[in-house]
Amino acid sequence: QVQLVESGGGLVQAGGSLRLSCAASGRTFSSYAMGWFRQAPGKERAFVAAISRSGASTTYVDSVKGRFTISRDNAKNMVYLQMNSLKPEDTAVYYCAADSGARIHTVHTDSYYYDYWGQGTQVTVSS
Repeated sequence: QVQLVESGGGLVQAGGSLRLSCAASGRTFSSYAMGWFRQAPGKERAFVAAISRSGASTTYVDSVKGRFTISRDNAKNMVYLQMNSLKPEDTAVYYCAADSGARIHTVHTDSYYYDYWGQGTQVTVSS
C-alpha cells in the first residue's frame, strides 16, 4: 500500500508556472506507475499526465502537451508536475495517483488503473 500527499498548488496569473509535488510513502515506490489527474468545478476528474515505473515513458493529455512535464525521483519517492504557461482553464484540483499493476514501461490514462490517490491540491489560474 502507498500513501500519497500532494503539495505545490496555489494561485498564479495566466502565463505563470507552478510545480506540483507528490510524496509517496513506502519502500516500493518504483513498482508504481504514477499519474496526475485534475477536476475542475462542475466537471469530472480528467487525466493530465502519467509516467512509467522506470520514468522512461510519459504521456500527456493534448491540452497540456508542451506546457506540462511529469517527472519522478524513485530515490526520493517523489513525482512532480512542472506546469508552465498556465491558462485559466487549467484551474482545478490536481490529484496524484499510483498504478500498482503497470509493467515497467507502461503508462495508463484511464483512472480505472489507479489504485491509490492523494487528497488533491488546488491550482487556480487568474486571467
